[in-house]
Amino acid sequence: MISPVQYMLRETLKQEIDQLSESQLREIADFVTTIKSQPHHFSERILFWQHATAVERAEDFRVWAAQLPHTHLSLPDQAFDRNDIYE
Repeated sequence: MISPVQYMLRETLKQEIDQLSESQLREIADFVTTIKSQPHHFSERILFWQHATAVERAEDFRVWAAQLPHTHLSLPDQAFDRNDIYE
């Protein structure tokens, strides 16, 4: 059974498809074929953060941060002083 939201999405897509030209329909058909041929469907993919432990997420963040450009630019020490925030 599909949810009301899924039903509305399907009906909206059907209406949009009815208004497409033949060349646009061919492009949609090619897109659908591409999606069907993929080994993993988008809806079945589990995002990393949904299954990773806290340690794995922290390590992933460190790896991501390490790949950022190193500009050696930093804020002055005054920017980190809590008292200076309120002045």
